[in-house]
Formats: sequence, structure tokens, C-alpha cells
Amino acid sequence: MVQKGKDEPKKRGRPRAYDPATAVARAAETFWKAGYAGTSLDDLSEATGMNRPSLYAAFGDKRDLYLKTLEYYRNESRALAREALADHPPLKVFLKRFYDKALELYLEGGPRGCYTIGTAATVAAVDDGVRAFLAESMRTTDSFLKHQIEKAQERGEIARDADAAALAYLASATLHTLAVRSRAGLPRKELDALVDAAIGVICAAP
Repeated sequence: MVQKGKDEPKKRGRPRAYDPATAVARAAETFWKAGYAGTSLDDLSEATGMNRPSLYAAFGDKRDLYLKTLEYYRNESRALAREALADHPPLKVFLKRFYDKALELYLEGGPRGCYTIGTAATVAAVDDGVRAFLAESMRTTDSFLKHQIEKAQERGEIARDADAAALAYLASATLHTLAVRSRAGLPRKELDALVDAAIGVICAAP
């Protein structure tokens, strides 16, 4: 019988059989289809390939996992916005890319709209934490768009005396109405016309 040498490395614990990012993404897809209330732990287990004890151990309860999906979607959306800014385009070009990327996401696999607006707006009515997340997300979007508009003013693309905050609210409101209208199944042609109209107002000539 061969004995194990003292210097032989110890076997590590059983490796994790799931990828956390993939599990959260699949959970988000499930919540996206049925909403928070309409999604059960069994649904999440099936989507992620993890049994209930594993889900609890990895993510906590259903609410904890849902909050992680909101963070995941927020990070994905911010990455798309950064892509639209990669080559420092004029405001008009940036906004067109920004809305196009949003619509591609909202219409991927069918008319599903925005994950946050579509799911969190309902949950926020009964959950203070989700309400706070939704409010912070909207304020962050407003601030991000206001910054892009102010940079456009500095470049002389739009009037320097224009109200950047008001234009940012309009830009955010356009994003939110696209989320709702795409969820309602309105045709892409109609959504694109809305985008063009909003950009025309925001980027009115000096």
C-alpha cells in the first residue's frame, strides 16, 4: 500500500459548479418574463440549474437574488452607454446610439422593455429597498445625460443658455417611454420616430 507523501498538496474543497454571473443573468431573464411576484423559487432553480439550498447559500433569499439582478442589469446598461461614448461623438450621434442600444436590449427576443422599469416599478410600491434603488438609478441616469448635454454646450453644439437639467429630464423621459412602449409591442418604426423627435428637440440648433 502506497502512503501519501507529507509534501503532497491537500485536495481543495469541491469546486463551485456554477458561475455566479451566469446564474444572476439567468435569474434576471426569469424575473423579466414573469415579474418578481410571478417568479417562484422553483422557476429560479430551473433557470439557474441550482437547487434551493444552493440558491440560498449563494445569493440569499428571492429578494436578495432579485436585488443582485437589478445591479447586474444596471451594470450592463452602463456598459452600453460607455460604448456609445467610446469615440467622443457629438451629442446628436451619442443620443442616437444610446437609444438604439436601449431598443436593441428592450426588443431582444421579443417586446420585453427595460428590466428595471418593467419589474422594479411594481415591486417599489411595497419594498422600500427596491424603491430606493429605482430612484437612485433614475437620478444617476439624469445626471449622466445632463453631463453629456453640458459637454455639448461647451462644444457649441447646442445653446449655452439652454437648461441642461430640463433637457436631461426630457432625455431620460424618452428612455422611459421607450421602455414602456417597447414592452407594449409598438413597432420599431414608431419607436425610432419617437427617438428622432426627442433628439430633434434636445439638440435644437443654437
